[in-house]
Amino acid sequence: MKRLLFIPLFLILFTSLSTAQTLNEDQLQQRVREVSKTLRCAVCQSESVWESNAELAIQMRDIVRERLIQGESPDQIRAYFVSRYGDYILLKPRAFGLNLLLWGGPFLLLIIGGTFLFRTLRKWVAETAPASPEELSPIDEKSRRRIEQEIRGLEPDK
Repeated sequence: MKRLLFIPLFLILFTSLSTAQTLNEDQLQQRVREVSKTLRCAVCQSESVWESNAELAIQMRDIVRERLIQGESPDQIRAYFVSRYGDYILLKPRAFGLNLLLWGGPFLLLIIGGTFLFRTLRKWVAETAPASPEELSPIDEKSRRRIEQEIRGLEPDK
């Protein structure tokens, strides 16, 4: 009778251990994906290590996996790849040093361009403002007769 009680207990314990192993594998795979998506494939154009099917990308994913199993953090793994390939390997450049120019440069150019455009448009509008009636010179008699003659030429014959 005691043996019959141990069998369900053994099955429950075995099932929970195999499920725990699967969860750990899923979590590891998710962490590999998260780190691999931040690394650039050194062979491909604009693809992450996770998206690429190149041999080098597969090897890099394996290295990421091994280092995560060894207990390294994602930042330590990225630092390892930066030490081997330089900042180029990061899909998102770090925000320090000259990289700050990459982050802030577009906004700085937008502000400078917007200011230049605003000043130029304001200058154009000021130069092409319609003249007031007082500023207009009166038309001379010769021009007035010619305008009247032209208008009469446009009227349909009666």
